[in-house]
Amino acid sequence: MTRLGFLLARLMRDEAALSRLSVPQADVLAALAGKRVALIGNARALADSDHGAAIDAADLVIRINRAPMPAAASHGTRTDWLGLAMRLSDGDRARIGASRVLWMSPKRKRLDWQTATGAGFYLHPLADYAALRDLLAAPPTTGAMLIDLLLRSRLRMLTLYGFDFFASQSLSGRRSAAQVPHDFGSEAAWVDAMRRRDPRLVLTGASSPGPG
Repeated sequence: MTRLGFLLARLMRDEAALSRLSVPQADVLAALAGKRVALIGNARALADSDHGAAIDAADLVIRINRAPMPAAASHGTRTDWLGLAMRLSDGDRARIGASRVLWMSPKRKRLDWQTATGAGFYLHPLADYAALRDLLAAPPTTGAMLIDLLLRSRLRMLTLYGFDFFASQSLSGRRSAAQVPHDFGSEAAWVDAMRRRDPRLVLTGASSPGPG
């Protein structure tokens, strides 16, 4: 697809055309098989932790949106995959250095050409977003969508860091829970239920139900 073709597909909301830029979901899930995965949320409370070494020791480290990493001791230094729902600056893209970007947002008009043509690009299906939105009775966060996707794979373990469901707000901004369109109580209950059903899902001390 040419850049002009991409811009037209995005403008016309041509999901089929945009999806042809994506690796199949089955390939993403297959790449997770047998791996210990660290998913890093953006809760401010994580900055007060010492999880950095454990994060970097995971087989695969996945971060979210601008992926703030204020200190190696708390956040680690690696980013293998990035779950994205916004446009990145060139500086953030270079700093994060992810080898694969997973576009999780249903808002396709935010998707940029550089992301869509990057190596290993993945476009999360609108049907998957809608199913989770209906389950939570609210638009899911990028973190929730990633948890839902990752647990469909045959990964060995999924450890959540920096998920406190907006109890300490987010390192990525100054908005309060009331200013974002998510139901953090519903997400916390859903994650807790998933954890009880699936022993592969682990919440760290800075990831207790209560910004991811």
